Amino acid sequence: MSSTPDSTPEAGQRSRLWPVGAGGRPRVRVGAAPETIRVLTEALDARLIPDTYVSDGNPVALESVSGAADPTAGDEDVALPLSATPLKPPLLASLLAQHADVVRPRVDEKGNTADVEVSPPGPVLAAVLARRSWPGLPVLRRIISTPVLRPDGTLLQTPGYDPATGFYLAGNTHLPPVPDRPSADQVAAAREFLLERFLRDFPWREPADRANYLALLVTPIIRPFTRTLSPFGVIDASMPGSGKTILAGCVGLLVGQRVLTWTDSEDELRKAITTVLADQCGAVVFDNLVEGHVIDSAVLARLVTERTWTDRRLGTNAAATYPNDRLWLATGNNLRTGGDMASRTVWVRLDPNCPRPEARTGFTIPNLDSWILDPANQATVLWHLLVLILDWTAAGAPTAAGVPQMRQFTRWAQHLGGFLAHHGIADFLGNAEHARELDDDAAEWRAFLLAWHDLHGEQPLTAQQVRGSAETIVGPDPWAGTFPTTAAGKPLSTKALGRRLTGQLDRWRGDVVLRSVPDPHTKMRLYWVERTG
Repeated sequence: MSSTPDSTPEAGQRSRLWPVGAGGRPRVRVGAAPETIRVLTEALDARLIPDTYVSDGNPVALESVSGAADPTAGDEDVALPLSATPLKPPLLASLLAQHADVVRPRVDEKGNTADVEVSPPGPVLAAVLARRSWPGLPVLRRIISTPVLRPDGTLLQTPGYDPATGFYLAGNTHLPPVPDRPSADQVAAAREFLLERFLRDFPWREPADRANYLALLVTPIIRPFTRTLSPFGVIDASMPGSGKTILAGCVGLLVGQRVLTWTDSEDELRKAITTVLADQCGAVVFDNLVEGHVIDSAVLARLVTERTWTDRRLGTNAAATYPNDRLWLATGNNLRTGGDMASRTVWVRLDPNCPRPEARTGFTIPNLDSWILDPANQATVLWHLLVLILDWTAAGAPTAAGVPQMRQFTRWAQHLGGFLAHHGIADFLGNAEHARELDDDAAEWRAFLLAWHDLHGEQPLTAQQVRGSAETIVGPDPWAGTFPTTAAGKPLSTKALGRRLTGQLDRWRGDVVLRSVPDPHTKMRLYWVERTG
């Protein structure tokens, strides 16, 4: 840890509250159970134990994580070097024994009184920890491994606890200080390194893909300043070996990451999200989805548009609420989106346009996948990123007004668009139109509605009549395979079709839209398709 107990301001406070014992530790005198509870509660709230904080009403101890191995590949979990461990009676007993002499007077057979060191019993320690109010403990909101922009636009880069944000920055011995106002030469060198060396050899499908990736890379660093929601990021490739895992890993290696396996079960996905939000990491990556997979999840769509996530803690009946301050990414080959995820996704697409992408040579940085695993190289990338960020804030952090509207993510797009434009990086979100072509759900509904209009024009029909037109005994299918089906490939029942149609009312799919009114006589709902032009 970056600080030691006897070098902090709290150390002087401890020496004033408690006398120093023979071992140089504060001496805390306790008695019967009620007195011990009062004394230890006061001692804990006064930070007798160093590196203690409060998180969501619970005291936590900041500890170094022993044995945390460095990742050997970009698609592995990247753990932070520190952990905020909730204080439980066994841990509190251990920390008290380490940092204090807890003594109790005892009378011997001759009637002499002497202090004897004791370990308070578990029920007493549990009573100490039962309260939720700890006004003397600093609030710990997050542990971070990367400097971030504070809400006031200054850079948190000094390791240790930051009262302004409640963040604790783990020390990075490889990262030199970044000047508040970088020089023009430093900015030019940073731009040259990132664009002409670090990202030069990736086979971007179009310039927008590189701009979008830089926006995702910067997002976790400037999020405390922008205070915006960020969209779901998909790093997609036409073939394996294109470099998508390296790009995702570069983000996670800088800010910490958890790598998850995608599941189509909404319940399992919800549990995975709740579990990972309890961890300290900056990025969550669903790595290497099945080729051609359609990302369509109501749970994920809700997650990326909410600032907090509330769910039941696993194994308990108690609910927990976590800030949704992660960057959510997915990687795969020839992926598509469906449902609400289409409008909540930013695409980074790679296309090497060769039969064996993994056999390419002549890279500006050879073996980038192993090069980025070196903490010194990670610090090099990070330092250049921070130089560009601080040059942007020194100019007033200008935003971009002409970016595409992205619903809940428009402010994110304005800030990142302004950052990229400030450094002359064009085409941010310029692949939005191509991304719409990857909306599998929209493509299927558009094909169905176009077939409907070709077959029935704008004639109002009940769901039963529409369903009946899909019954073919002989001859070609009049719907040309566009009619909605069950998982077994059978046309939907009339009831199921009615529910699906109701969910699509007045939702434009290109130049077609489904309309509906109730029949005044039968009270059944009538549907028809309008087409513009």
